[in-house]
Amino acid sequence: MKNKLKTLWQDKQPIINSWMSSNSPFCAEVLAESGYDSITVDLQHGLNDYKDALSIFQAIGRYPVCPMARVPWLDPQIIMKILDAGSMGVICPMINTAKQAEEFVSYMRYPPLGQRSYGPTRAIYSAGESYWEHANSEILALAMIETKESFKNIRSIVTTKGLSGIYIGPSDLSIGLSDGQLKPGMDRTEPEIVSAIQTILNEAKMAKIFAGIHCATAEYAAKAISWGFDMVTVHSDVRLLAEVATRTVKNTRGLIKKS
Repeated sequence: MKNKLKTLWQDKQPIINSWMSSNSPFCAEVLAESGYDSITVDLQHGLNDYKDALSIFQAIGRYPVCPMARVPWLDPQIIMKILDAGSMGVICPMINTAKQAEEFVSYMRYPPLGQRSYGPTRAIYSAGESYWEHANSEILALAMIETKESFKNIRSIVTTKGLSGIYIGPSDLSIGLSDGQLKPGMDRTEPEIVSAIQTILNEAKMAKIFAGIHCATAEYAAKAISWGFDMVTVHSDVRLLAEVATRTVKNTRGLIKKS
């Protein structure tokens, strides 16, 4: 049992992650065929629940893509259940303190490293019979850094034993750090937000853990990689569809007018 993302990370290769907001297994197959390194099913803000995530994991199982999930909250039930479904990484939102980070890690790891209950109903088939031996070391536990409180506590969070890495949510982070003065959005250019993002990244690097960030464009994603991020997410499936559809309709109407 090997986690593709850990291998890429150790080899210092940039990771391009896809984000599933829709609950379509077919769309997930299309994304998997497109060459992404991983696909994250969003159970927090996306249209997905546990059954949707399970169907998506099954749909992409034949592709060389790492299945991951963002869970709705710091809740042991859904964290352990999504792991049993075969997720090789979990992104947990709103981790604001070292205590919460420790709690998150404990749900991700089997004893003696944590309190995860054993019962990998599907994972033992998707990941193989060696699942028990390698789950603690191969599955990624990523804490989202996206609030003023988490930024204040970043050093104690990144040094949490057993935490694989952090994942920055730029929209909530910008809202929080500006006390609601900045509008939500990805690809931040405000000097104070860029500085905060780079501070978080530097803390993760000093702690020798994984760092990922959500982006809206390929250009910003490439910039984030140049800063030192290990993983970039470039929009979601829904936003990609919306952008291509809008551009196609606009171009078609323009060509019709010229004809």
